[in-house]
Amino acid sequence: MKLFLAEPFKTLWAKQDPFVAVEQLQGEVYRELEGRRTLRTELVGHGYFVKIHRGIGWGEIVKNLLTAKLPVLGARQEWLAIKRLTAAGVPTMTAVAYGERGGNPARQHSFIVTEELAPTTDLEQLSLHWAQQPPEPRLKRALIAEVARMTGMMHRAGVNHRDCYICHFLLHTDQPLTADTLRLSLIDLHRAQTRNATPRRWRDKDLAALYFSVLDIGLTERDKLRFLRGYFRQPLRQILREEARLLGWLQGKADKLYARKQRYGDAL
Repeated sequence: MKLFLAEPFKTLWAKQDPFVAVEQLQGEVYRELEGRRTLRTELVGHGYFVKIHRGIGWGEIVKNLLTAKLPVLGARQEWLAIKRLTAAGVPTMTAVAYGERGGNPARQHSFIVTEELAPTTDLEQLSLHWAQQPPEPRLKRALIAEVARMTGMMHRAGVNHRDCYICHFLLHTDQPLTADTLRLSLIDLHRAQTRNATPRRWRDKDLAALYFSVLDIGLTERDKLRFLRGYFRQPLRQILREEARLLGWLQGKADKLYARKQRYGDAL
């Protein structure tokens, strides 16, 4: 069994079984799937997000593997990713409780509790009308630079997200938004993978997802080049020469995802 409890859970659950106590938490349920539950709760005047994993069964594990998908077996992936990103200086969530018990991966019971990041909005919502109402240029450049910096730091820290869309970059709104004061945090790491180094294949998948998620927000070619320069931290001419194959693949992958989105809409 693995267990980590910070306040207020260290005190609140001092005389309880944490795996029973976490199941008793009440609040707004965001997702209820077989084997996984996500909710927001409030304790001692603060908001928290709770993810509970109860095992998905061998049948679901085998089905995922047969379709070349890596199953999410529990809260450990998010716990490890948060620790690695925090150590690397990438702004992300703060975990205040984590538990895992059971050796059978198909029936393992685990949970993670993170502090709510509020007030915030995600970059998908922020940029929803950019194509029709472009933002102030300096602000847009600052946002692109920060997303590039955080994504590059994530990958250099050995973490790949597997859901690397702009909706998972939260913008803090506790002060007026300017290019000099903006602050982002990376969230939703339950599918993230953590290694000594991020394989190129998984790095490229994250970049393709990120590119796909900004196709409709009115970015210019110059904006895209700014991202590349910030992500790779190299002269643009060198990037275009050394990463030509990647850039062609990214465009093709994004085009395929976009075509699927147009066919299936929200069912994608």
